[in-house]
Amino acid sequence: VLYHHFRATLPSLAKAEFKSNSRSGQKLLEGCRILKHLLSMLPEGNVTVETIGNNEMDVKLSASRELVKQLCQGEVLDKLKSMIEKALTKSGGVVALGEEDISVVELTGGGCRIPMIQDAIRDVIGKAEDFVFSRSLDDTSLALGAAMIPYSVEAHTVDAEREETRTKLLETEVALAEKDEQLRRKDEIRNQIESHILELRSARHSSAHSSLLPKTDEFNSFLDGTDDWLFSDECEEASVEQMIEKWTQIQGRTQEFCGDYLAAKQFEADRKDRDLEEEAQRAAAERDAEAAMNGDDGDEADHDTRRLPTKRRMEIVMKNKAEANELFSCGNYRHAAARYAKALTHCAKFYDLSPQEEQEVKDVKLSLYLNMAFSYIKLEKFDNAFASCNDALSIDPKNVKALYRRATVQYEKRKFDDAITDLKEAEKLAPEDKAVKKLKLMVDK
Repeated sequence: VLYHHFRATLPSLAKAEFKSNSRSGQKLLEGCRILKHLLSMLPEGNVTVETIGNNEMDVKLSASRELVKQLCQGEVLDKLKSMIEKALTKSGGVVALGEEDISVVELTGGGCRIPMIQDAIRDVIGKAEDFVFSRSLDDTSLALGAAMIPYSVEAHTVDAEREETRTKLLETEVALAEKDEQLRRKDEIRNQIESHILELRSARHSSAHSSLLPKTDEFNSFLDGTDDWLFSDECEEASVEQMIEKWTQIQGRTQEFCGDYLAAKQFEADRKDRDLEEEAQRAAAERDAEAAMNGDDGDEADHDTRRLPTKRRMEIVMKNKAEANELFSCGNYRHAAARYAKALTHCAKFYDLSPQEEQEVKDVKLSLYLNMAFSYIKLEKFDNAFASCNDALSIDPKNVKALYRRATVQYEKRKFDDAITDLKEAEKLAPEDKAVKKLKLMVDK
């Protein structure tokens, strides 16, 4: 759709030899694909396609979601509405079904996330904009539904005996599910106890507060006795209630033995929480500043308060970073900076990190601050770039790229002495860096 739109509306693409299977045609198709991907993240976007216009000129492709909606009206939406209307008619029509009886509509497939597709479905079934679709089915439901099309309900009636068998099987299934839940809960408590004892043993050698742990025989007997109980018949045969009671007793005994250690550990955890909260507030401030720069109202709150596993949260961070990189590569520096800021907001939501994970998060944040500084430099927002460089250097004071970019900002602000200071430090760390040498020559002039 975008391909034919640009072919028809851009004078620079009006040359007669332009065909879809030519090299220029393929470049245009790829540009349209990138633009479509950008519009999945932004309300409007721009992509430059090199040497496809008249006289080998570069061509800029610009589009908005509203434009795509208009272009798809006949090609996609009308056909979609017609298909749904036919299915409803075959079922007796919306009137026969009753609009109030259509309480759930399942959507599956990536295309169903597009707002205009959802609006078209709501329009056909007579639902308001606040009607929420369900997405509980996976793609296998499509194959299952197709397989059941020829299924005849009348040809598969269930007699009383069969119905009784089905009822008994269902009762057995429910009972097994309850038993599975009991076993799962027991395993969960057992793992908590085992992890607790293992942590106390390991803390003697690796914790910063190891000196606060008791070294008495009574404490050792408590640890050994708990370990023995975990692998005893008594533990194996215990009910969930008994497991909970045992876990409560162990926690009480641990408090008696290790009160000072637990207090110090809690203080350290609280300190980390405060640091994360401060980081979250700083990331939110950056996001608000970016919104103000973009002309937004800044009222879009961050409602993601989930305590996600570290791996899942990191996936979200890296997804935002990848999208920001793509926006940057297409010249959308303002939106790229906003996406980097969003990734940093998610970086403030990690919790209970191991030392290795903390270092990984620091490395990612360093990269995000550096990229955001570069975006601001491109936008000539030098105060924002300077702040991002400082944030990067607070993580790694000897980062050459951060020193170089801060020097670039100082040069643009005509603060040559400060620029030279950063460049000299960068030159010490990377004597052969050509970019540093080049900027130093420019500053010296």
